[in-house]
Amino acid sequence: MRISVSSDMDEPVARLLVEELRERGHEVRVRGALRPGADAQWAVCSAAAARDVAEGAADQAVVCCWTGTGASIAANKVRGVRAALCTDAATADGARRWNDANALALSLRLTSQPLLTEILDAWFAAEPSQDAEDVQNVARVGRLDAARKDS
Repeated sequence: MRISVSSDMDEPVARLLVEELRERGHEVRVRGALRPGADAQWAVCSAAAARDVAEGAADQAVVCCWTGTGASIAANKVRGVRAALCTDAATADGARRWNDANALALSLRLTSQPLLTEILDAWFAAEPSQDAEDVQNVARVGRLDAARKDS
């Protein structure tokens, strides 16, 4: 899988994330502070990773900032991206399963190495639900996205 990763800071957990994804066999595209010379502002690098998903250059994104909140907000401003801030494995599983999230937002402050592994395990193990209500809700989000006026 092709995954675009962004981080606004060069933190050990961000480097570990990239390493872990590569060890799992994913092709990783790095954005932000982990890429020399790139703009590391959370709004810029998170949106860049999200655009990779929206434009088809990546299958999914993982966006990181200190709390994960700003990264998720910026990623969700990109049409077609459904970013979920996940602080545990159960939330990551639900985000993939019920929301068909295509971008994982992580907190650089809260995410330890063991927790990162648990979150990634849950994220990649979960499949989007085929339950009619879940499919309808994801489609509704898509319609909200399509109706949005860009400035």
